[in-house]
Amino acid sequence: MAKRDNSKKFWNFVGNLQGDKVVWMIVLLLILLSIVAIFSSTPLLAIQQHTTRTAIMKEQLLISLAGLFFIILCYNIRSQRFFRAVSKLGWGFSMLLLIFLVAHGNLGVIKALYINDAWRSISVFGFQVHVFEVVKVAMVMYLSWAVDAYQNKKLHPLFFKESEWVKKHAEGITKFTYIYFPMLSVCVGIMPGSLSSTLFIGGIMFVTILVGGIGVKELILPFAGAIALLLLLVAIDKATPKPIFPHLESALARLENNREHQLDVIRTAPRNSIEFQKALDKMKQPMSAKIAVHEGRGILIGKGPGGSTQRYVVPVMFEDYMFSFIIEEYGILGAIVVIFLYISLLARGSMIVRNCDNLFAKTAVAGLVLLITGQAMMHMFINVGIGPLTGQTLPMVSHGNSSFIMFSIAFGIILSISRSAKRKMDKEIQAAQARAQLEAMPVDEPDMEALNELNDIEEIENLE
Repeated sequence: MAKRDNSKKFWNFVGNLQGDKVVWMIVLLLILLSIVAIFSSTPLLAIQQHTTRTAIMKEQLLISLAGLFFIILCYNIRSQRFFRAVSKLGWGFSMLLLIFLVAHGNLGVIKALYINDAWRSISVFGFQVHVFEVVKVAMVMYLSWAVDAYQNKKLHPLFFKESEWVKKHAEGITKFTYIYFPMLSVCVGIMPGSLSSTLFIGGIMFVTILVGGIGVKELILPFAGAIALLLLLVAIDKATPKPIFPHLESALARLENNREHQLDVIRTAPRNSIEFQKALDKMKQPMSAKIAVHEGRGILIGKGPGGSTQRYVVPVMFEDYMFSFIIEEYGILGAIVVIFLYISLLARGSMIVRNCDNLFAKTAVAGLVLLITGQAMMHMFINVGIGPLTGQTLPMVSHGNSSFIMFSIAFGIILSISRSAKRKMDKEIQAAQARAQLEAMPVDEPDMEALNELNDIEEIENLE
C-alpha cells in the first residue's frame, strides 16, 4: 500500500490558497511569534492571576485558533457587498459601545469594566472586550464605505426639508454628516478613557479618508476644528474642580516629558512616602524597558528564550513592552525579523491597493494595513525611548484577547479583498515576463509565443 506524502499535501494546500500568500505568511509568523513570546514573558501575569505560564500559553493557543477561525471566515467571504453592508454599521456600533462605556453601563451579562483607573473595556458573558480595539477596525471600515459612497454620489444630506441654503452647501453638509461628524464623535467618546488612543485612532481615521480621495485642502478646516475642540476640552477639564477626563493630566505630563521631575521626587522624597512610590511606579516601567533594550541590543542573538530578567520587573512586559522583551531575548536579529514582517505587510498592502478595482476595497485595505503597521511602529518607537508612553500593543504579538481577534478580522478582510487584486497582479507579472522575453530576443527573431501571450493579456485588460 502506497505511503501518503503528507508534505506534498501540505504544499498543495499552500499552493491552492488564494489571496496574497505573503500576507498569509506574515500573519502566520506573527501568530507563532506571539505564542512563543507570551509563554516566556508572562511570569508576573501568572503570579497575579494565580496560575501558571503553561495555562497562559494554552489560553493563547485557544485565542490563536479563534483568530485563525476569524481570518479564514473573513477570507472565505468572496463578495465585497457583504463587507460594504457591515461597514455601514461601523460608526453606529462604535458609538453604542462608547456610550455604554462612558455611562458605566450594566446589563447583567454585559457590563462596563473599570480597569487600571479607566473605563476602557466591557465584559460580554465573562469575556473581556477592549472597546477601543473594536472601534479602530470598525471605523476604518465605516470610513471606507463612507468615502466610497461620497465619491460615487450615493450619499444625501439628512434633512427632511431642503432649503436653498442646504442645496447650495449640500456637498459640505454631506461630508460633515457622514464623515467628519462620525470621526469627531468617536474621538470625543474615546477621550475620557485615553488621550493617546484618541490621537492615534483620530490620526488613522484622517489618513484613511485621505487615502479615500478626500483632499488635503478639504481636511484643513476639519483638522483645525478637531484641534480647537481638543484645546477646549483641555481648558474645561482644568477649569472644573473634578476632572472630566481623568487621564488627561497624566497624558499631558507624558507629552511635557516630566522625567526629570519624577527623578527629583525619587531622589528627595522619603522612601516610605506616597510621593516616592507614585514617582517610582511612573518611572519603573519605561526605565526597565530601556534596560531590556540595552541588554539585548549588545548581543546579536539576545539572551535566548527564557533569558529575560526585566520580565520580572515590568508588570506589562507582555503587552505595552513586547518589543523590548523581544530585543532582550532575541537580540538585534529578533528585532530585525519583527520589523521586516511589518514593513513587508506595508509593502504588500500597497501592491494590493494598487490592484484593487474599486475605491471601497482600496480604502479598506490601505486603512487596515496602515492601522496595523502604524500601531506596530508606534509601539516600537516608544519601546526604544522615542516618544511618550501610549499603551499601544504590538499587533498580533502582544497579549490581549480582543485586540488579537480584531486584528485577525482585519487580516481576514485584507486577504479576502486581495483575492480579486491578486488576479490583476498575476496578469501584470505575466505581462512583465512576456515583455522581458521579447526584449531578450534578437530583433530579427521575435518570440512569437511570448508576443501572442502579451497580446492576449492586453486584450483581456482592455475588455475589463
